[in-house]
Amino acid sequence: MSDAPVPAAPTTGDATGPQEFTRAWQEWRAGWEQWLTQPLGWLAATSHEWLDDTPRTYPGLPGLWWQHGDAVHIDPQGTPMAFDGETFTTERRLALADAPDDVRVTVGELEVGITYRGTYLIVTYDPGSPARHDFDGVPAYEPDRRWVIPGRLEQFDTPTSITLDSVGWGTHTHDTPGLVRFEHEGSDHTLQVLSSHGMLLTVFTDATSGVTTYGAGRSLDIPAPDADGNVTLDFNRTVNLPCAFSEHFPICPLPPSSNRLPFAIEAGEKTPH
Repeated sequence: MSDAPVPAAPTTGDATGPQEFTRAWQEWRAGWEQWLTQPLGWLAATSHEWLDDTPRTYPGLPGLWWQHGDAVHIDPQGTPMAFDGETFTTERRLALADAPDDVRVTVGELEVGITYRGTYLIVTYDPGSPARHDFDGVPAYEPDRRWVIPGRLEQFDTPTSITLDSVGWGTHTHDTPGLVRFEHEGSDHTLQVLSSHGMLLTVFTDATSGVTTYGAGRSLDIPAPDADGNVTLDFNRTVNLPCAFSEHFPICPLPPSSNRLPFAIEAGEKTPH
């Protein structure tokens, strides 16, 4: 899963009546789809490559790219590139093993996202990508208050991590602050929570996965808990992982076994067109 920051989902607490609830959801959907179609967002991904220790050229990218130890090396061969606000035209070594996912290098109108998984993954983003220009929205269930469910975050006593499989490449360790416990139709359920850039989220599957929704799972942002650990799970704001839109995101996390819910959550985004 890309660590690129996404727009925070507003809470539903201010939407009191049915019309206000629906209007708030529609405004959130419009903002989310606007974020999806930004010039260098997920839909702009056009290729991905795993680097090795041999300097190579890749289709559509100038220069040479390779990995040495835990650093990525880029030789622009005279083509201006930029990283962290600084332009370079000669070989640059970037030690990004501890960096967030999808750190970007600018190459003209393109950006190259760099992610470390023991091996470096580079993803090329092109604002002229067909997926971006052909985008006509993401199908979603109509908003339903029944899928706004109270829960409680049970935090671990000490910092904890969890190792999750990825859609297409190995495993990755994620920070987890605890579990959210909630009730559905008289039964207790839990969701393992992940933390990223100070935000809480969870990835899960349910009985709709692979039927009406993306089979590998979906993601849900979780608002910060109150002083007693109470949170709201608004499944109407469940969204697809980046790998649902493109084959160029092979590192999306698969949900842990505890997050494979046995019932159908008919809320949130469906499988993209």
